[in-house]
Amino acid sequence: MKLDDIKKLHQKKYRAEFGHFLVEGEHLALELQKAALQNPHLQRSELYVTSAYEHWQSPFRTHLVSDRQMAQLADTKTPQGILAVVPLPGPSASAPITGAGERAVYLHEIQDPGNLGTILRTLAWFGGFRCLLSPGSVDPYNPKVVRASMGAIFHTPLELDVELDGLQTRFPRLACLDMQGTPLQSAKFKSFDCYLFGNEARGVPREQLKALNAQPFTIEGSGAIESLNLAATVNMCVYELSR
Repeated sequence: MKLDDIKKLHQKKYRAEFGHFLVEGEHLALELQKAALQNPHLQRSELYVTSAYEHWQSPFRTHLVSDRQMAQLADTKTPQGILAVVPLPGPSASAPITGAGERAVYLHEIQDPGNLGTILRTLAWFGGFRCLLSPGSVDPYNPKVVRASMGAIFHTPLELDVELDGLQTRFPRLACLDMQGTPLQSAKFKSFDCYLFGNEARGVPREQLKALNAQPFTIEGSGAIESLNLAATVNMCVYELSR
C-alpha cells in the first residue's frame, strides 16, 4: 500500500475502501503477531518501522520508513516508530454465529472510543463473549478504539450494524440495565443470552426495550450520583457473569 493511502486509514471511509486499519505501537504490534499465529487472515498484515525498530523480529512483510514519514503515518503525537497495516476481517469473521456457552454484549449507539476499547479489553480478558454494535456506533477500527483495546480487538468476536429490533430472533432471553431493576447479584442475572447496554447519554429507547421484553437489572449504589460510566457498568456486569 502507498504511504499516501496509509495516511488515509485514519478515516473510516478509507478503511472501508481499502479494507485495512492501523495498529500502532510496540505492544499492539506484539499482540497482532501473537494473534496472527492463530488467525491466517492477520498474516497478511504489513509492518512499517523506523530505524529504531529496524531489527524487529516479525512474520510480516516489513518496510523501513524515516522518522518524518512515520510521524505522517501515525495517529499519535509522538509515535514509537512501529506501525502495522492490518486487513479488516472478512464477512465470515463477523458472521452472526455464537459458540457453545458464548454470551453476547450488545452496545446501542456507543460513541466514545475509549469506552469501546475498554469494553473490548474486558470481554477479551474474561473470554466467552461476543460484542454486537448497533448502527451509529463508533467504528471499532478507529485508531483510538484500537489503542484503548490494548490488542483485545484481535481476540473478541465483533458484529457491526446489528439492528436492535432484530435481537429477539437470535436471543430469546434479553437483559438490560435499569435503575429500577433486579439487583445484579441475583442468580437470575446469569440466565440470559444477550445483555443490552445503551448510548452514554441516552441509554436504550424504553419503547424498544419493552418490545424486546428485556429484563431489567440494576447495579445498586449509594445514590450520591445518578449514573455510572458505560465501560465501568459493562465491566461490572461481565465480572458478575464470569464469577
